[in-house]
Amino acid sequence: MEFILQPWSWWFSGIMIAAIMFFLLYFGQSFGFSSNLRTICGAAGLGKSAKFFDFNWKAQTWNLVFLVGAILGGFIAREFLSTDAPVLISEATIQDLSKLGIAAPESLQPAELFGLDAVLSIKGFLLLAFGGLMVGFGSRYAGGCTSGHAISGLSDLQVPSLIAVMGFFIGGLLMTYLFFPLIF
Repeated sequence: MEFILQPWSWWFSGIMIAAIMFFLLYFGQSFGFSSNLRTICGAAGLGKSAKFFDFNWKAQTWNLVFLVGAILGGFIAREFLSTDAPVLISEATIQDLSKLGIAAPESLQPAELFGLDAVLSIKGFLLLAFGGLMVGFGSRYAGGCTSGHAISGLSDLQVPSLIAVMGFFIGGLLMTYLFFPLIF
């Protein structure tokens, strides 16, 4: 049990992602979480009112199983395999966060951003709603989400995925160094 409770090295995830991508490519499938929303809407019958959802959603059932597995895996890891050890982040990050009025996180994310008090405030609700809208719009506009483009698209050597991933990184840098300090 001690082995599974300790932090694992970053390279283990890389090996697992590479193995999964090998099998997906072998079986002619592509990976991405945002496609699950389209599959769920197609299964719910929205294809009758919107052409975008009118497709063979049953061919994507495997991706829904992957989604459910990811949710169950996260639940199992949090409830049964997590420890109360603090998240180890660099001192420079702690100093940068404190300049913005955010304490060093005691769990995976800072309470000032993702705690119940922050979510229920008007500012927090608007930030999450606007962020969700932008993620939804961006994944639809880019033809996939970050995981789909960065993992599956780059594995397929797709130039549009490379362009999308470069855009994700530029957007992340702009948010981190320009917009985030303005908001907080």
